[in-house]
Amino acid sequence: MNIRQMEILEIARASGRVGVEELAERFDVTLQTIRRDLGELADHGMLDRIHGGAVMRSGVSNIGYAERRRMHEDAKAAIARACAARIPDNSSIIINLGTTTEAVARELLGHRNLTVITNNMNVANILVGNDSCEIVVAGGALRRSDGGLVGDLTTEFMAQFKPDYAIIGASALDADGDLLDFDMAEVRVSRAIAGLARKCFLVTDISKLERSAPVRIISMSDLDTVFVDRPLPDALMRKCGEWQTAVVIAC
Repeated sequence: MNIRQMEILEIARASGRVGVEELAERFDVTLQTIRRDLGELADHGMLDRIHGGAVMRSGVSNIGYAERRRMHEDAKAAIARACAARIPDNSSIIINLGTTTEAVARELLGHRNLTVITNNMNVANILVGNDSCEIVVAGGALRRSDGGLVGDLTTEFMAQFKPDYAIIGASALDADGDLLDFDMAEVRVSRAIAGLARKCFLVTDISKLERSAPVRIISMSDLDTVFVDRPLPDALMRKCGEWQTAVVIAC
């Protein structure tokens, strides 16, 4: 890779996607030059080309936790604020794995008298800062890559609860409204969580529609509310209306 291509890759890692026109303006080169750069990065397996640009490559394995945490930080913060605003004090909540669900946990630090059940060690560590929050951490096999607890023991543990709210994330979204992920053990836990709560909220940024993952979690039709940073595609918005799944656009 040349220096420009290395910088393009760093931008893609930070934001999740890059656009041809923005990059051409940033580096003061032609559109054709940027298209060639993106093509070469795609040939090396580092990016996936999309119309007008490229995204971080996805497929059978997830992007590393540290990179995911840096991606779309402003969007995640806005989504988290919108979601936390719908959670009243004196509530019980299950929160699963993901960098966006962790952002929600940070927005819950000012809430009072919460009971939070989680299989996400990062969520637990964040909410330690809320002295009126009771934290219940699931058992299970620790996934060192992201602090997640997964497996049959985790699923069985979660089945003991019926919280007011479940707050879940996903690694990818399909155009037909399916939530997708990479790890079957994690998916089993997420399915259990979604089915337990009185209300189920999805927190996700719109870039997840540009990614793919091999394992289906649930459909948006099973959700009460989707919190997202930008409007969903028109067809999917119509489906959410038919399913009576609310869509909240975080601003």
